[in-house]
Amino acid sequence: MSANNTSVLKQLGEHGAVLIVRCETEDEAVNGIRAVMEGGIKAVEVTFTVPGAPRVIRRVRQEFGDSILLGAGTVLTPEQAEDAVDAGATYLISPSTDEKVIGAAKRLNVVSIPGAFTPTEVVRAWDLGADAIKIFPASLGGPNYIKALKAPLPNIPLIPTGGVDERTVGDFFRAGAFAVGAGGALFDLKRLKAKDYAGMTEVAKRFTTALRLARETL
Repeated sequence: MSANNTSVLKQLGEHGAVLIVRCETEDEAVNGIRAVMEGGIKAVEVTFTVPGAPRVIRRVRQEFGDSILLGAGTVLTPEQAEDAVDAGATYLISPSTDEKVIGAAKRLNVVSIPGAFTPTEVVRAWDLGADAIKIFPASLGGPNYIKALKAPLPNIPLIPTGGVDERTVGDFFRAGAFAVGAGGALFDLKRLKAKDYAGMTEVAKRFTTALRLARETL
């Protein structure tokens, strides 16, 4: 792993949470990201389900610069990987494990975080060159499932995603999570549509507080 990728992965672990952005417009994405970042979240994944995702990544990079750890999500093809990195993404997250996407991340010299669920899938993704593994959907097994995976696979960084909110984030870290991915719990579409940015900021503050308190007890 390059020094830059080592640094990105280290920062992901230090931040502890990645905001997953899914919405209908570019402006919603940028406004929502701004609100959640004010609540303390500094790592953001702009998914390719957002229309114009590369443009959003570029806009966010221009506005926040190095104060944000910016990645792309739902990366399903090498072409999307290239577009994301060209726009300013430093890590690529996928819901599944695809050898071509992992290969593209390596070629582009960015962090690769494919999705997996079973032990076999986790090990395969790791063997293909993943830097960390997104466990999705983590809501199916919860923290106990993460703990079970970590027992035989202690050296693989796991990022549970799905079902993570301010009530469960502590349990996921106590189970051994390297970081967590949070979407709807932080990027609430009802609040976003209502332009309740203050409400989104407040939820993010509660989430980051719960995360910090949990990690202090580890």
